[in-house]
Amino acid sequence: MITFTVRMKFRSDDRARVAEILTALAQASRKEPGCVYYIPHTVDGEPDTVVIYEQYKDQSARDAHRTSPHFKEYVVGGLNQLMLDRQVENLISLT
Repeated sequence: MITFTVRMKFRSDDRARVAEILTALAQASRKEPGCVYYIPHTVDGEPDTVVIYEQYKDQSARDAHRTSPHFKEYVVGGLNQLMLDRQVENLISLT
């Protein structure tokens, strides 16, 4: 399993557009054969911070996600244009 979080910060003015993009992105990503979880969240007390929890069956599934048409449209052409900061945390399962 490949598991990680992506933490992004956006301007308050972009909150509605970011939510719209994330809704479409999550719906499309969850349909990918190798996607286990794709769950965007806002951070309690920080409404302009988004954390996406992502889990894929293997590296090939993650790679397929990153080359998908919806990734290019919603991430490269959408979120990346609006974000102020981005951090990725790769997670290792203890069990």
